[in-house]
Amino acid sequence: MKVFVHGIGVTGPGIDNWDACRNLMKEQTPYDHSMIPDPMPSILPANERRRSSDIVRWSLGVAQEAVHNSQLSPKDMAAVFASSGGEVGILHKICQSVASPVPIVSPTLFHQSVHNAAAGYWSIASDSQRPSTSLACYDSSFGGGLLEAATLLATTQEELVVFAAYDIPAPFPLNETRPLIAPFAMAFVLGKQVLPISLALLEITLQSKPIAKVTTTMAQQSLESLRLGNPAARGLPLLAAIANNLPSSVYLDFLDNLQIRIDLQPCRPCPD
Repeated sequence: MKVFVHGIGVTGPGIDNWDACRNLMKEQTPYDHSMIPDPMPSILPANERRRSSDIVRWSLGVAQEAVHNSQLSPKDMAAVFASSGGEVGILHKICQSVASPVPIVSPTLFHQSVHNAAAGYWSIASDSQRPSTSLACYDSSFGGGLLEAATLLATTQEELVVFAAYDIPAPFPLNETRPLIAPFAMAFVLGKQVLPISLALLEITLQSKPIAKVTTTMAQQSLESLRLGNPAARGLPLLAAIANNLPSSVYLDFLDNLQIRIDLQPCRPCPD
């Protein structure tokens, strides 16, 4: 399957946005991963921002940035939202409520707990009536979301898809069962046709994992730790390939015995 990347959004430790990420991947700036951003996407009204969960703010923040960088309208985009854990913070609060002497679950918490809550907020905020998919594939959630977005473009009449992958660490004690080292989110606007704003052409192939394991890793140890420590960050090698703007191939592990190969061709020089 072939798709064009029209826009990117990124938020993570020491990474505020795609420009900062691109400079980091090109080794123009040192990586300080001690700073954790607090996204506040302006696409959400102020009241909704205050009531929304961390997952909603992180996912909508990168989706909004990717759409802004693509210079396209979100109303024209289908959506794919991928997260291995989803609303872990809301789940923690519900578990606390259920375990309390008076086990009453807030209707608001229940409403926010579903896996497609973030995608629902996005559809409302962007005024989009295009199809939306929310999925989880454990540590392969980034790859699963990328495959879903590419498949939508390849097999339907949809011309554009915004794809967001995101995960945040769960509160204690859930984090002991599913430890993530830091929050991370990234998003792409993908399309069928090349546009003046297009960054890269991706040819995506699902294949059997070779006996001699080939997985694209990050050169910097701190970035490699982030890649391994958050399922959404499995896409970091793809961001690095796009940032460096050279023809390349990226290999992502997918489920138990499969692999996603992404052959990348730049569409234009990256801005200085």
